[in-house]
Amino acid sequence: MIPIKLPKEQKDEMIKELQNFFYEERGEEIGTIASERLLDHMMHQFAPYIYNQGVRDAKAAVNEKLSQVEDELYALERPINRR
Repeated sequence: MIPIKLPKEQKDEMIKELQNFFYEERGEEIGTIASERLLDHMMHQFAPYIYNQGVRDAKAAVNEKLSQVEDELYALERPINRR
């Protein structure tokens, strides 16, 4: 899997969310370095699952649109008069 490179602003926001989660759920304060390491670990471990689900969702959306296009093309067909 290709490593995910997030913009610094997004990664910083995710780190803050992890820190907030630990404080609210466990009453623990974790530092920025620990939060960043945890985030990196989670992304490395779970990103392939999330990515693959995104691919499956995109495939389903494309298939749905393709089905709609096929229906629209079928509706454009003209009847053929046979004698």
